[in-house]
Amino acid sequence: MDKLATDFAAEREAMVERQLRRRGIADPRILNAFRAVPREAFVAAEHAHLAYGDHPVPIAGGQTVSQPYIVALMIDAADIRRGHRVLEVGSGSGYAAAVISRIAGRVIGIERLPVLAAMSRERLRQLGCNTVEIIEADGTMGWHEGAPYDAILVAASGSHVPSALVEQLAPGGRLVMPIGARDDVQRLVQVTRFADGGVEHSDLGAVRFVPLIGEEGWKDG
Repeated sequence: MDKLATDFAAEREAMVERQLRRRGIADPRILNAFRAVPREAFVAAEHAHLAYGDHPVPIAGGQTVSQPYIVALMIDAADIRRGHRVLEVGSGSGYAAAVISRIAGRVIGIERLPVLAAMSRERLRQLGCNTVEIIEADGTMGWHEGAPYDAILVAASGSHVPSALVEQLAPGGRLVMPIGARDDVQRLVQVTRFADGGVEHSDLGAVRFVPLIGEEGWKDG
């Protein structure tokens, strides 16, 4: 193993310990999933040295991959388990989908930008993440063909939770999404759907995400 690979492995382990476990992410399935996925493979080569920093990292299309802790927090809040069917809206470079695939049964990622959808498919293929499907579409409308979902994660912020996503959530399922003003601090919200169709909202704290663009989101531009 070359020195660069060795350094990335050490940085990955340090990230899991300092950024995740010490902040309260205790589920060993989540910690092991983060240990297994090389984050440096999901960012541009010029940003690889930033891959394990405690911050978002730029990717193509003017987007970012969220900081590791936020990805872990969302996965933890969604209560993703073995065999679960998961929808990720705004799958970007594919990093979170790769991590989730180590825990869940099937992952469908929706990405509206063609360049990111193509890049993430190739990265996931190279890493053998064959339980992940990336679809180029409007994520605010979800993906009816794969519904219902045990968990839905939305990696972009909207003014509200799109009704299409709530409708595609299975009874007992959870949706995690940032809600708030565009280009401002938002609140990360957990939505649980009950068997009778009712929902419960919980506030998980302040976050800042790129805007959710689409029919039930913000308009582009």
